Amino acid sequence: MAAGKSVAARGRTQRKPAVAEYGFSWGPLNSLFLGLGIVMLVAGYVALSRGSITLAPALLILGYCGFVPASLLIRARNPVSGE
Repeated sequence: MAAGKSVAARGRTQRKPAVAEYGFSWGPLNSLFLGLGIVMLVAGYVALSRGSITLAPALLILGYCGFVPASLLIRARNPVSGE
């Protein structure tokens, strides 16, 4: 064996780790919805600390039950998968 050749240079390649595909993709739209959800939650807690009894619950419900779950459930359109 020559001193300058490594194991990979003799024809062996390194194995890539197996990556399991679970069908979950995170895209810019997911990040947008998560960001909007966090903004809604912060605004809801600020309104709650100021004594709002109508605006605060509405913002918190929108954040917790609307935008945050939507950010997890929205899938990007992928023409390769055939779905």
